[in-house]
Amino acid sequence: MPSSSPLLSMRNIDKRFMGAHALAAATLEVEPAEVMGLVGQNGAGKSTLIKVLTGAHGKDAGETVFGGETVEFASPLAAQHGGISTIYQEINLIPFRSVAENIFLGREFRRYGLLDWRRMNRDAADLLRRFAVEIDVRRPLMEFSTAIQQMVAIARAVSFKARLVIMDEPTSSLDEREVAVLFDVIRQLRAEGVSVIFITHRLDELYQICDRVTVMRDGRTVMTSRMADVDKLHLIAAMLGRDLEAVRERATGFQGASAAAGAEVLAAEGLVVGRKVSDARLEVRAGQIVGLAGLLGSGRTEVARAIFGADPPDAGAIRLMGKVASPREPIEAITLGVGFCSEDRKVEGIVPDMSVRENITLALLPRLTRFGVVDEARQRAIVDRFIARLAIKTADIEQKVRELSGGNQQKVLLARWLCTDPKLLILDEPTRGIDVGAKVEIQSLIKELADQGLGVLMISSELEEIVEGADRVFVLSDGRTVADLPHAKSSASAIMAAMAHDASALSADGMEHG
Repeated sequence: MPSSSPLLSMRNIDKRFMGAHALAAATLEVEPAEVMGLVGQNGAGKSTLIKVLTGAHGKDAGETVFGGETVEFASPLAAQHGGISTIYQEINLIPFRSVAENIFLGREFRRYGLLDWRRMNRDAADLLRRFAVEIDVRRPLMEFSTAIQQMVAIARAVSFKARLVIMDEPTSSLDEREVAVLFDVIRQLRAEGVSVIFITHRLDELYQICDRVTVMRDGRTVMTSRMADVDKLHLIAAMLGRDLEAVRERATGFQGASAAAGAEVLAAEGLVVGRKVSDARLEVRAGQIVGLAGLLGSGRTEVARAIFGADPPDAGAIRLMGKVASPREPIEAITLGVGFCSEDRKVEGIVPDMSVRENITLALLPRLTRFGVVDEARQRAIVDRFIARLAIKTADIEQKVRELSGGNQQKVLLARWLCTDPKLLILDEPTRGIDVGAKVEIQSLIKELADQGLGVLMISSELEEIVEGADRVFVLSDGRTVADLPHAKSSASAIMAAMAHDASALSADGMEHG
C-alpha cells in the first residue's frame, strides 16, 4: 500500500457556498482494502468532501474516480447503489420502526408479495450478532440506547455489501467494549477487500485502526501520511496550522491553578433514579470544576438530569445554593440558578432551524417577554454580548444554528445558559464531537467561568479532560458513587481503578471512599 490503482481518487475538488470556498483543490485517495483516517477541525472541509463524493452536494471543479471509472453521483442513494455506504454521526433511522425494519428499510424481503418478517428478523439478528449485539430485533429502535442505535446504523451500512464504507464519528456514542467490537468488524471488512474512510476527532483511534491518514485544513488537503510515520503532536500541528512547540505546550485548555472554592452550590446525597442510579452523592462549590466520571451506563447522565429536574429522583436529597430543593421539572432548576448542556446537542440542545439569536435566548425568554411581546432590542444586545464574549463564529445573529460548526454550536448552548446568570452549570460531554482547536477553546472557557465563581459539574468520557480540568472528581460505578478524589489524587489510573471497583488500587492511591 499504496497500490498502483486506488479504489477512490478525488483530485482538485472545489466547492463554493455563496462565493466562499468550502473546498479548494482538495484531494483524497483510498486504496483497496485500506482504512483511511480523515481528520481536521470543524469547518476544515471533511463533511463537504464526503457530501461531494456521495452526491449530497455537486462540485464546482475537480474529478472523482471510483473503481477505475469517473463518477459524479446524483444523490446519496445513487452512491449507495454504486458501492459507497455512509454511516453518519447523527443517527438517521426511524425510531418508531423495529430494528429489523430499520436495517432492511427500502430493500425489504418479500414472499408471495407480502413482507417476509421471519427472514428479515432472522437476518437482522444474525447481522447484529456480528457486532456482539444480542437484542430483540422486533422491538422499536427508540427503546434502545444511543449506543445500540449507533450499532444498528453501522450494521445497516455494512449490510449493503459496499466496496467503500464511510464512517463519520462512529464511536462517539460507544463504550470501550463496543468500540473494540466495531474495530474488529472494520478489520474483517478490510480482510474481505472493503475500504473504509474513518472520520474521527479521537486521534488515539487512528493509531488503533487506520493504515493512513489525510488531514484537511481550511478546505484543503494539507497532509497524507502512513500512521506509522506521524505522531499525534504532528497531526495536531497539521490540523491547527500551528508550530509544533506551541501544540506541545498545551495538551488541554485547562491551564493554571484554580481559585479557592466558595460556597456550596450543589450537594446531593443518596440519589436513586429508576434502575440506573442506586446511591449517588456529589458536591460542587462556587469556583470549582467538579468532574463526574464513570463508564457508559454508570448513571452519570441520569444523575445530571435528576439534579436539573428533567428526571426527578425517586429518593435522596438535593441542596441547591445551600437550600433544600427538589426540582420536579427543568424550569424550577433554571429559576434556582442551574443550567444544563446535555450530552446530545443535536437532539436535546440546539433547535437547528432557529437562528443563533433565538437559540441563545431560548431559556431567557420569560425574562425578555412582557405581555407576550419579546423586547427585541434587549434580546439583540444580550446576543451580541455573548457572541463577542464566547467568540462565536457566525455570519449573522439570524444565521440558522445548524449551519455552524460543532464547536460553535456548543458555544451557542453555553451562551444560552450563561445569559441566565446561573450559579451552577452542568456540562454533559461538553467537548464530544468537536475538533481539537474548538475543544481547547471550550475548555479554556470553562476554566475562565469557574475562575469567575461559577460552579461547574462536568461529565466527560475523556480521562485526560477530567484529570487536567477537575478540581475534584466523583466516580460512579453501576449507579453508585464509589470514589471522591481531590485534584492531587485524581490520576487516570486512580479513576480507572475506581470505575473497576478495584479496592486494592483505590487504597494504594489514597482515595477517599463514598
